[in-house]
Amino acid sequence: MTTSTLALLGGKAVRHPDKNWPAWPQYDQREENALLEVLHRDSWLFGPKVQEFEAAYAAFQGADHCISCNSGTAAAEIILQAMGIGAGDEVLVPPYTFIATASAVLRVGATPIFVDLDDSWCMDPDLAEKAITPRTRAIMPVHFGGRICDMDKMNELGSRHGIPVIEDACHSWGGRWKSQGTGTIGACGFFSFQASKNITAGEGGGIVTNDEELATKVRSLTNCGRGKPGSPWYYHLNVGTNARLSEFQAAILVCQLERAEEHILRRAENASILNQGLAEIEGLHLQRKSNRITRRAWHLYCLRLDESAFGCTRERFVEAAVAEGLPITAGYPMPIYKQPVFQNLTCYDYSTVSCPFTEDLCAKSGMWLPHQILLGTEEDMHDIVSIIRKIKENASSL
Repeated sequence: MTTSTLALLGGKAVRHPDKNWPAWPQYDQREENALLEVLHRDSWLFGPKVQEFEAAYAAFQGADHCISCNSGTAAAEIILQAMGIGAGDEVLVPPYTFIATASAVLRVGATPIFVDLDDSWCMDPDLAEKAITPRTRAIMPVHFGGRICDMDKMNELGSRHGIPVIEDACHSWGGRWKSQGTGTIGACGFFSFQASKNITAGEGGGIVTNDEELATKVRSLTNCGRGKPGSPWYYHLNVGTNARLSEFQAAILVCQLERAEEHILRRAENASILNQGLAEIEGLHLQRKSNRITRRAWHLYCLRLDESAFGCTRERFVEAAVAEGLPITAGYPMPIYKQPVFQNLTCYDYSTVSCPFTEDLCAKSGMWLPHQILLGTEEDMHDIVSIIRKIKENASSL
């Protein structure tokens, strides 16, 4: 066997098994010191670390307000509740995202209406317009993998129909659309700080907005329905829940945010190397770019495989890549509307829903690399390009 023979077929892998990719999460003495500081204080409840993080994250996204909470899922539910969305209402969502984007709509009693993607892997604005009915109360696009949805078209659509645009920015920490931070482009936006995310405390979430009235309502709902800070503790104005972030989580997030700029720049530089090296490979398609995205948070590096043009199936591509030392995955196995929970609902017949682009991504074309890979070295990026070119050269043997 020669070095050009695929490792899957007995050749030598491009990456030696001892050559590790960057680990995630990343942390140092700062996180340890911050946790100990909280540990030795009298109170672990909402306090100075939560307030410090909220102020820092609002500034990071360019928002007037940041309200922290215990997950991105809770953030989505709380925004919908704060906007008065409930039974009989519809919310437009994409079918290719984590289930929480859609399940949050169900949790407030409303109906998710699935709108297919375009080649940006984000909600198609033209299809969104066709999906609007008199019951539509919000549009909730996802900035998938950090690639920001076409917010010019989404905002124009929302404004014309009197419908707020809620940004699911759970993949877009530090992302900017025409220099405006994600979460502030529409009516509001929400973020996740779960374990796999680019800024993480294991769990956690945040909501940003420039709308003071909305921020006040959201704050109340995350804090058991209480009034503004300073109100009596046992005085409840709204039907809220306990979705507060802990001081321990906030302490970690403050530290994570300190290295966010460095990580954003490194991921962007490495993604540029990959873009240049992979763009001309026949049968491989990258997410469509937009020059209106002035800074991208690379949560995922997404690829689409055209099996006939590339020369092998996605399943064999992934097997070959993993054997060469590249931890690429096939992404979501099915559109959200095909998940059992949606197929078993009686409030809406999701068995008739069809989103061809999403179904193709799930069934045979979609793949992604996790964000920590983009924290590697320039040599690591060239290894990725070499692996994919090697698979292309040997595709007929797969």
